Amino acid sequence: MTTASPLELTAGELRLALRPDLGGCVAGLWHAGLPVLRSTEPPALERSRQSGCYPLAPYSNRLGFARFRWLGHDHTTRPSLDDGPHSIHGVAWQRAWTVESADGHTAALALVHGGDADWPFAFTLDQRFELSPQSLRVSMRFVNTAPHAQPVGLGWHPYFPKRARSRLHAELTHRWESDPTTQLPTRRVAQSGLDGDVAHLDFDHVFDGWQGAARIRDEKFSLRLTSSLDRLVVYTPPAKDYFCVEPVGHVSNAIHMAQPLAHGLRALEPGQAFEAWMQLDIAPA
Repeated sequence: MTTASPLELTAGELRLALRPDLGGCVAGLWHAGLPVLRSTEPPALERSRQSGCYPLAPYSNRLGFARFRWLGHDHTTRPSLDDGPHSIHGVAWQRAWTVESADGHTAALALVHGGDADWPFAFTLDQRFELSPQSLRVSMRFVNTAPHAQPVGLGWHPYFPKRARSRLHAELTHRWESDPTTQLPTRRVAQSGLDGDVAHLDFDHVFDGWQGAARIRDEKFSLRLTSSLDRLVVYTPPAKDYFCVEPVGHVSNAIHMAQPLAHGLRALEPGQAFEAWMQLDIAPA
């Protein structure tokens, strides 16, 4: 195993750059030199949160106020950002991964977590990248190596460039409204779907009932995002030059809800595994 960085894959016109040492993240994905994801040449990338995509494990989005109760025991984590009280996106994006294997089109990364102040339970996590001339497929396998059951959710956080004619279409059933102060979900409301220009959308929400593919189109590409996970977080900050469409397995802050497992979290017993995948199909416009 090695922590060598960076690592690049190519297939046809696609080039994928990985930074295993920066949270197992995608530094960039380009098609014929044009960025498909928000992309930075690997040596210039300083933090995983500036990358094109990073893994979300063992939970996605916000864990409220960096504490939770699980199986009768109270646990604390640490706030992930200097300007907020919550833990965000788990720990996988904050850790150096090792390279298990790599060739021209595929790469396998691994993370061993022993339990610490950011997440109290031990686990192993494998992430595999497969690049073809038309697509990028990423999969994860999470194994609970702790002596007790732990709560687990998986996902990915892709960033897409916001272009002049960027559009998003996704079939969904519900949206979770958030408290404007805490930014934590408060209530579930009906949502018929999303279909519009990204420049006119203003979301930072998790959506239930994702069906089919999320389709992203602009003047450069037609993208099709699919996943084994059935929820999306959509983040479309008006003042930024990017937007996010994130396949996730659970509602944000589900650990604090009355029935966490009803909102997508899994109670993984010792030795049990949870696997997930996402795929981005890429066609030039």
